[in-house]
Order: sequence, then structure tokens, then C-alpha cells
Amino acid sequence: MTVLSGGCLCGALRYEARSPPLRVTLCHCRFCQRVTGSSHLVEPLFARDDLHVTAGTPTVYRHRSDGSGRHLDLHFCAVCGTTLFMTFERFPGLCGVYAGTLDDPAAIEVRPDNAKQVFVASARPEAVLLPGLATFDGPAMDAAGQPQAPFVHDALHLVGRRGNEPFPGGIGESQPG
Repeated sequence: MTVLSGGCLCGALRYEARSPPLRVTLCHCRFCQRVTGSSHLVEPLFARDDLHVTAGTPTVYRHRSDGSGRHLDLHFCAVCGTTLFMTFERFPGLCGVYAGTLDDPAAIEVRPDNAKQVFVASARPEAVLLPGLATFDGPAMDAAGQPQAPFVHDALHLVGRRGNEPFPGGIGESQPG
């Protein structure tokens, strides 16, 4: 059995994911940028029943999604503030882990068969999108649960400036996917 362990910065909270992730989302939405303080969130998604807090008790902040109108519960350490994972009203059987909180973040593989890039329309200009992954300007499915059509870059792709202005040194082109 695969066990991935992780925890917060101060060590008060620890968790284990007792299965491989079901899939991995690279999310560039403004919410994920804000909550991570970074350009995007690398989020391995696990079955909720496979994630176990092994030390401490997370504090929960409930946030209403601007996109779906549904709640996201952010589970974080009240001592150091590290957000470890989130659970979803919209997807009650899933749990999204903040990959940077894993003891070995490199254990999460990002491959075309298990990952997607979402909300790339709000990605930072210097963000590099990976080739071969299903890529979406917004969410991968609409509020009614209907899947959206992805596109796939055939090489590394620098997002660039808004308004379709080329970013100096931009690389890669995209193709319909």
C-alpha cells in the first residue's frame, strides 16, 4: 500500500494519504494563487476516506467559491498557518492536498494520463504550462457538471502577457485537444 505523509511547517499537524492520488490538478485560479502565495497550486486529489490526520486537529476555514457558489473547507494549522488540504461541498468524496506539504512533494508525478491544468486564463504571465496535459482556460467542468473541451500544448508554453501580446522569449504552441 502506498502511504504518502506530510504536515505543517511547525509539525503540530501530520497526515497520511493511504492510496495513490486519483488525479493531479495544477490550478492557476486567483483563489489558489492567493491561498498558496504562489503562481499555482499543485493538488493531488485523494479519496476523502484515504486521507487521515495522524497528529493534531486542523482548524477549518469555510470559503464560498466564486465559480461554483459551493463551499471549500480549508484545513490548516492554527499554530503556523499552513494549509494542508481542502475538502469540497461539490465533490464530497474527494480531498485535495497541497503538494508542498508532503514530506516528499516529488512523489506526486504530473503526467498526461493523471493531470490537468485549469484556470490558465488567470495564470501569471511568467507561468510555464506543461506539454501533453489537458489544459483549460477555466474549470474543467461547468457549474452544471458538464465537461469542457481541453486544449493541449505540444511543447512548454509560457503564458505571456494578457491581451495576446507575446511574452519576450515565449516558447511553444498549442493544438486543439
